[in-house]
Amino acid sequence: MHWNRRVIAIFLLFYALFVQLCISDDECKKGTDTECKSKPKSDHESEKYTKASNTKWKKYLMKIDQAVLEYHECNPDDCSCHESVINSDLAVWEYKEKGITKEKFNEAKTRGLGTHYQIINHKLYREENCMFPARCSGVEHFLLEIIKKLPDMELILNTRDWPQSPKYSNPLPVFSFSKVVDENWDIMYPAWTFWEESFICRKEKEWPWDKKIPKGFFRGSRTSSERDPLIRLSRAEPELVDAEYTKNQAWKSDAIFIQL
Repeated sequence: MHWNRRVIAIFLLFYALFVQLCISDDECKKGTDTECKSKPKSDHESEKYTKASNTKWKKYLMKIDQAVLEYHECNPDDCSCHESVINSDLAVWEYKEKGITKEKFNEAKTRGLGTHYQIINHKLYREENCMFPARCSGVEHFLLEIIKKLPDMELILNTRDWPQSPKYSNPLPVFSFSKVVDENWDIMYPAWTFWEESFICRKEKEWPWDKKIPKGFFRGSRTSSERDPLIRLSRAEPELVDAEYTKNQAWKSDAIFIQL
């Protein structure tokens, strides 16, 4: 995937803000007051650009500068952008497991870790069930583009948001579009959204960087509490980020939203 320097810098800055926000919340909960109260807006605004505030963020700004300095663009046309990921993900099967065996594959299939696909005589087959049909359709779009080049094979494709083969147990052959490198054995594949590339390219031309405003944006469901700091940040600093939850797939709890 191609990441430009601005995207990397913005990502690191948001991460730093989330960490600081979570620390502030914890300190508030440890206090003796029965109610956690925020500082008045005027006090908060007056502290934004003080020397102490700049010093506090210095270590994160240094990380951003270092990431920009070390960034090198790659050629997306020859797969070199993804070569290191491919080699890393398949290393366990080459050096430790000595290949993907039928027993390992059947274990992943019977445990329901993903959707079972088969390619036979350059035709694509899939089991009836798919947790996210739109995601399966996106993957199938690309498989069918190269179906004439593929040999007979079968694979387990995970369309969930989270990986399925943790490193605290033996590896299982399952393709996923996200994982934590140090915690999961899953084999990465490009997210299904890439089949909308033509639409994305049109929007990039319509909204070049010099037309965009310096504000983060998020819309999504509350699939975990890890997203709460972003919503809190949006409410505390609306000029910095515009973030809201949507109702699809969200946890239906009034208490959760009141506590935010």
